[in-house]
Amino acid sequence: MACEMSLMESSIETVINVFHQYSTRLGNPDTLNQKEFKQLVKKELQNFLKKEERDDKTINHILEDLDTNQDKELSFEEFIIMMARLTQASHVQMHKGSSSPGHKHGPGLGEDGHGHSHGGHGHSHGGHGHSHGGHGHSH
Repeated sequence: MACEMSLMESSIETVINVFHQYSTRLGNPDTLNQKEFKQLVKKELQNFLKKEERDDKTINHILEDLDTNQDKELSFEEFIIMMARLTQASHVQMHKGSSSPGHKHGPGLGEDGHGHSHGGHGHSHGGHGHSHGGHGHSH
């Protein structure tokens, strides 16, 4: 009997599902082309990336930076580099201005600091099974 997925496990599954929700729209179902990547960034990362970082020129630059094999598409492995960078930047932002002893977090990149903390460390956004349309994908 399988245990209920933890919040972290559900979050990882969400990242995978959202990637494939966009990657399956055009061309290769296992990569994000430029159009799919732009759609994902503008819709799914609107709170983590500032407005000026979501213009087409900047998004193209982000894609080029992540596209390590220079095939003009992002594999999942290339995409998660951006997710790791955003996670790290949000963690750094949470620790800014924290002068109190102990391990405390303020708002991260996607939080406005006005009651939008989702319980401090966690970002539940509705709990388990958050699939954004649930394009199941297996290799």
